[in-house]
Amino acid sequence: MSEFTWRSANDATSEDVEAVFEAGGARKCRCQALKVPGWIWRDTTQQERDTALLEQAGCGTSGPTSGLLGYVDGEPAGWVAVEPRENYPRIWARQKAWMRMDPDLEDVWSVSCFVVRKGFRRQGLMYELAAATVVYGRQVGARVLEGYPTEPPPGKTVIWDEASVGLLQVFLDAGYEVEASPTLRRRVVRHRLGASL
Repeated sequence: MSEFTWRSANDATSEDVEAVFEAGGARKCRCQALKVPGWIWRDTTQQERDTALLEQAGCGTSGPTSGLLGYVDGEPAGWVAVEPRENYPRIWARQKAWMRMDPDLEDVWSVSCFVVRKGFRRQGLMYELAAATVVYGRQVGARVLEGYPTEPPPGKTVIWDEASVGLLQVFLDAGYEVEASPTLRRRVVRHRLGASL
């Protein structure tokens, strides 16, 4: 049986990050779609996105960092983006109510993106990464973890890149609860970690 472990990206190497982001839509986006406001993301170059991901991950530093890396038997296999919600300016720039919920709520950390490396998919790794966000959220003192998953209609599947925001069931299994259902497929979920919430 395979062993899953995880670590914050600043405790990992840039080579491990690169291995996870080597192919597919993740290779192009580099977890930058929500990191810049408006249309700036569209106007960035691939090199700028490559550089931004590694700078934000802070590999080999004391932090901060922008996500967690998951490992299967010591091999880098997945990524989940998790950091303070205010680090995602595009969430606040968009005119969609579900992206602007409770703007005055403090210490909210967004879980915005999952990447599972080819060869490690369909093994439940997204579930492991979602569970890791809860452990990590407690370690860093987050009061609320917030995700924006999709819930496919019954009998329908989603392509991998569409599932990059996470699937609803993945978050529910990690203890998140549905906060809002703003569209047919989009959910806003939260895991309250602070005792006073």
